Amino acid sequence: MSASTTLLLARHGQTIWHAENRYAGVSDIGLTDEGRAQAEALGRWAGVHRPDAIWTSPLSRAIATADPACRALGVSPHREPGLRECDFGVVEGRTLAEFAAEVPHAAEAFRADPVAYPFPDAENPAAAAARGTQALRRIAAAHPGERVLVVAHNTLLRLTLCTLLSIPLGEYRRVFPRLRNAAITELRLDKDGSAALLSLNVPCEQDRS
Repeated sequence: MSASTTLLLARHGQTIWHAENRYAGVSDIGLTDEGRAQAEALGRWAGVHRPDAIWTSPLSRAIATADPACRALGVSPHREPGLRECDFGVVEGRTLAEFAAEVPHAAEAFRADPVAYPFPDAENPAAAAARGTQALRRIAAAHPGERVLVVAHNTLLRLTLCTLLSIPLGEYRRVFPRLRNAAITELRLDKDGSAALLSLNVPCEQDRS
């Protein structure tokens, strides 16, 4: 059987740090009021589109974002540790501008190639990409022929998309500048390992009456 799985990828809702363009990474930061509203919009979307299952990162901002969708469908979320965000090392809780003011050469190298020159003490981006790719493949294998909502994180998902779509990892910030909070990116994964990007950053709000 060659049934493919459709993964409906969503970045978590806004947090205080993300509102200020700060790297949250593995820090467990809660949602803002705007982030909770985005989560509710995702819940309404799920009530209309009825995915077959919901998987989340283990970080609380992803779990909270998925909660309204779980309530809409009457299901419990599956947790996947491999979906956690990248660890950004010394830049956790800081903006890129703040880091650049302190260590300009390192910030410039990161901007030129964020995979070859990650932040000091950060997780290796290639390792994060492999982790995220393996997680999505495990989810797809568990749901052949189904549609699955996956709530995770901006950088982890962008790195994973690059891997699955054979885009050089060092281009992830250019090719995918940002995944919008609680918007849907639709990805098809086939059993033979191939992947197709069907949509990117589709807002949930378009389904609101």
